[in-house]
Amino acid sequence: MSADSAARRYRAVFISDIHLGTRGCQAELLLDFIRMVECDTLYLVGDIIDGWKMKSGLWWPQSHNDVVQKILRMARKGVNVIYVPGNHDDVARDYCGVHFGGVVISRDAIHQAADGKRYLVLHGDEFDGVTTNARWLAFLGDWAYRTVLALNTVFNLARRRFGFGYWSLSAFLKVKVKNALQFIENFETAVAEEARRRGVDGVICGHIHKAEMREIDGVLYANDGDWVESCTALVEHFDGRLEILEWAKLRSWSVIDRMRAKDAVEPDVAPEPEPAAA
Repeated sequence: MSADSAARRYRAVFISDIHLGTRGCQAELLLDFIRMVECDTLYLVGDIIDGWKMKSGLWWPQSHNDVVQKILRMARKGVNVIYVPGNHDDVARDYCGVHFGGVVISRDAIHQAADGKRYLVLHGDEFDGVTTNARWLAFLGDWAYRTVLALNTVFNLARRRFGFGYWSLSAFLKVKVKNALQFIENFETAVAEEARRRGVDGVICGHIHKAEMREIDGVLYANDGDWVESCTALVEHFDGRLEILEWAKLRSWSVIDRMRAKDAVEPDVAPEPEPAAA
């Protein structure tokens, strides 16, 4: 099915590391993804809102508000929305077990796929030694990372002006740095070991902004990626098969610009009907 034709239907969708409230967030691509995808269950696997960045100043454009509103609307329409907070939105961990606007907040979750396999769903920051043991270094690294993302945004604005698609400069730099590659490998191994310890078939996580799906010593490791670099999601088909969708590659800015122009004339979200008078 072409990404331009009709809505894609999945049993479950997993997204994480949106980082709403930061300039690096690719909200327009995410809004396009939400418009084109239907699912029974949506997992928000942490770092949805960037509380770290918001402490130093509020930046919240309309597109970020639209993302929140569309997710809440999905919950109102019957989609099971499960929110597993991460380290950047860890304040939400104080509300685990609470239902907010149809969204269930949970420290982690067990997802049973259509084929019977069970997956541990967590953000993954607890398996990052820097985040857990040297928080000051994590903040410093976050500042450096946001600087690279700012360059990434400027770089892609130029690409868009010349008619080229989205390309992640920050993701390119990540795979070229040897220490980063070793960190990613250590993280993947540690998360897979936690899944084995809990007796499940695999783990679905986020945190490191690198979409990946592979088997590690008999345990399936699946990372849904992010929406600041790779713009990816993990989806479960109705037969239980998992797949990583690279939305930035499936869609082009020209398609998204046409959708945005159409929305300006005819919004895709109809207003909620007013309740009948008593």
